Amino acid sequence: MANRARSKNSPAYRCTECGWTTSKWVGRCGECGTWGSVEEVAAAVTTARTVAASSVQKPAQPIKEVDSTVAAYMSTGNPEFDRVLGGGLVPGAVILMAGEPGVGKSTLLLDVAATFARGYALADGQKVPVQPPKAVPGSRAAQAPTVHDVLYITGEESAAQVKLRADRIHAVADRLYLTSETDLGTALAHIEQVNPSLLVIDSVQTLASADVDGSAGGVTQVREVAASIIAQAKARNMCTLLVGHVTKEGTIAGPRLLEHLVDVVCQFEGDKHTNVRMLRAVKNRFGPTDEVGCFDMHEDGIAPVLDPSGMFVSRTPHPVAGTCITVTMEGRRPLLAEVQALLDKAVAPSPRRTVSGLDSPRIQMLLAVLQRRAGLNVGSLDCYVSTVGGAKIAEPAADLACVMALASAAQNKPLPRKLAVFGEVGLAGEVRAVPGIRQRIAEVGRLGFTHVVVPASPQGVGEVPEGVSVREVTSIGEALNLLFPQT
Repeated sequence: MANRARSKNSPAYRCTECGWTTSKWVGRCGECGTWGSVEEVAAAVTTARTVAASSVQKPAQPIKEVDSTVAAYMSTGNPEFDRVLGGGLVPGAVILMAGEPGVGKSTLLLDVAATFARGYALADGQKVPVQPPKAVPGSRAAQAPTVHDVLYITGEESAAQVKLRADRIHAVADRLYLTSETDLGTALAHIEQVNPSLLVIDSVQTLASADVDGSAGGVTQVREVAASIIAQAKARNMCTLLVGHVTKEGTIAGPRLLEHLVDVVCQFEGDKHTNVRMLRAVKNRFGPTDEVGCFDMHEDGIAPVLDPSGMFVSRTPHPVAGTCITVTMEGRRPLLAEVQALLDKAVAPSPRRTVSGLDSPRIQMLLAVLQRRAGLNVGSLDCYVSTVGGAKIAEPAADLACVMALASAAQNKPLPRKLAVFGEVGLAGEVRAVPGIRQRIAEVGRLGFTHVVVPASPQGVGEVPEGVSVREVTSIGEALNLLFPQT
């Protein structure tokens, strides 16, 4: 019994970055891998106790009598942002926005805050009424944007610095309130004074409470700040957008409890060297998590891209060998992407394999399949494969397009300009069916393509758009004979 009592009161160690605990000190956190973040904390002695029942202020009611109209979606005025959220902002919802530093999180939320406060968007300096987004099947209908009070709390910049950005991206509104604050108590006082419909906090790691031990951004502080803000959001039916830092591994900094407390977790992605930005919902209590929003980052701010297919396709005047158009699915949205391949005589004893925007091991596998099943000598050549416009393709539906681009480059024979190809390729050289064949074909027809090569499917391709010729193939040999008849 004495040893057991000492074990309860023995010191414990906790990581200040992620909250991981251990019974002995270690130099590196076993959860997040951060060096020097494990500190000693006193282990709390827990005693069992019974919680007495309190009086009920609001009795429970049958679920069919609950009024769901108070939680109807409210459009932000940004159609791509609304798409990812499932239709717009839900009153009382808390949304966590994460992303790499400098990717444009603050710019996007400042633009959303101004549009939500104005009730309309700006295009070339002109007022543009924004139509409410189409509601997701089975969800509540979205309301058209109206004027709202919005409070923007920044802890990383001064109010003057945020105002400079707002002037540059035309994000100034009469009912958008701005304050620079790092104290949680003062921030709550601002919320009490303004009583906003939308609250933006940039970022949650910069706020700290004087009543809680630890520095700003620590596990204890982030947990207290998040709990206080979420309580205010639920009590006031106030939409809340929180900006969250990320670690070197790309995960959200702070305790994992933060992701469980919020209603929606969004990931803002993009290469700093391109203008394309993607917004994905990792968690969404009010809508789907397979939607993706596309944005164009430019010197005047950030703008939603309603038809992003053209951003990932080159516009060469003449057909070029080694290029092939494919159709990928980002969530439920079909997007066109271009795969480019270049093969050259190897100078070094070992051929080079350079891949950008695609999975490198999968390209090596497709090279082996192409050489073994189609008889093309590509294994001894230097291989360079890339996508256009910074697109990143992870799904296997682009396999057939990669194979056709490699075969086109190996034979120096271009593919037709109005051709799109998609399908998964197996090690036996077979072409397998992929999800969303009908949606992909419809997108190809909408963009003016006349020919499309797809994997054979037992269900068929369904209704084909007018002017589009669809050819089904079962193997890469059949596809090569179709596109390169003389081979």
